[in-house]
Amino acid sequence: MFNLKTLQRNKTVKYGVPMLLLIVGGSFGLREFAQIRYDAQKIRKRLDPSLAAKVNEQKQSVILEEEYEKLKEINLDEWKNIRGPRPWEDSKEYQEQQHRNLSKTD
Repeated sequence: MFNLKTLQRNKTVKYGVPMLLLIVGGSFGLREFAQIRYDAQKIRKRLDPSLAAKVNEQKQSVILEEEYEKLKEINLDEWKNIRGPRPWEDSKEYQEQQHRNLSKTD
């Protein structure tokens, strides 16, 4: 039925099959390289045992609760939005100008 010459002339076999192999094979290859990357990141994130002994997880939660209590005490209804200096503006001069404007409004 089909001989080798007709298969070689067929554009689907000549261009399509290698393209599909490249796409499917590339996805498997990229998965392996990505896995190596994530494994390396896991190794870097591990704490040194001497440092891990110094970190107390229970104390960390207490600090978080203290910060939450501080935020509850702050009155967020009376804040003012102050724009920072643009990259082309002199920051010292702009800060002085902002302080003068604030003192005038208070």
